[in-house]
Amino acid sequence: MTSFADLGAAKYVLLTTFRRDGRAVATPLWVVPDGDGLAVWTPVDSGKIKRVRRNGRVTVAPCDFHGNVTGQAVEGHARIGERADTDRVRRALGRKYGLTGRLTVWGSKLRRGADGTVAILISPATPR
Repeated sequence: MTSFADLGAAKYVLLTTFRRDGRAVATPLWVVPDGDGLAVWTPVDSGKIKRVRRNGRVTVAPCDFHGNVTGQAVEGHARIGERADTDRVRRALGRKYGLTGRLTVWGSKLRRGADGTVAILISPATPR
């Protein structure tokens, strides 16, 4: 069984969000551990932000760069982070992904500005 700790150590995760009609939309993303949960980073105008705002239900699975799943998916609940969360996640991405991560964050800040990206914080789903 895949745990949130396993997912935080993965290089990529497949974050699946859900449209209003219930259809799944999956996106491979970099991931960092964040307390008991996970965090990913994305542009503020991405579709996943709109879907998370409307419905925080997500699944997260380890995957490769192309989004091919390499392990079991885990249910979670996502929320959009505040500015301090996003800053923390940017630093964590730089630590985890090294020079590539730092250059990607820096390039994104140049293209989109400091408010052009946001963290998505993912916690384990509460049992029903």
